[in-house]
Amino acid sequence: MASILNPYISFRDDARQAMEFYRDVFGGTLTVNTFGESGMPDSPAADNIMHAQLETENGFTLMAADTPPGMDHNPGTNISVSLSGDDGDQLRGYWAKLSEGGNVAVPLEKQMWGDEFGMCVDKFDIGWMVNITQPQG
Repeated sequence: MASILNPYISFRDDARQAMEFYRDVFGGTLTVNTFGESGMPDSPAADNIMHAQLETENGFTLMAADTPPGMDHNPGTNISVSLSGDDGDQLRGYWAKLSEGGNVAVPLEKQMWGDEFGMCVDKFDIGWMVNITQPQG
């Protein structure tokens, strides 16, 4: 898989409805994972979306999530750029450059879903997420 760059939109409790709407607009396949399915079954946000991904036949990729309780949700600044793929060396290089001089919110490290993931805001105040897919074994 090549590295992929795509928008990642944060919602407040309506990511599922928004992503179903975008699927109706663009077509494609929508996958959805809730916070409950991802290790937080007793959370008040268990039914909210931890990660949704729409892949269209035209090659569009759109990702989204509900903002977890306790985190700010500011419409207008609720879009980040996501870099993902399985080329760990390439993606770690991008991460190093993007995070240098910026602020790291989540260090690039292995997460509960098995991939390496990190979040940062670069020196120009642009939010970035990097996800390195781990081989399925």
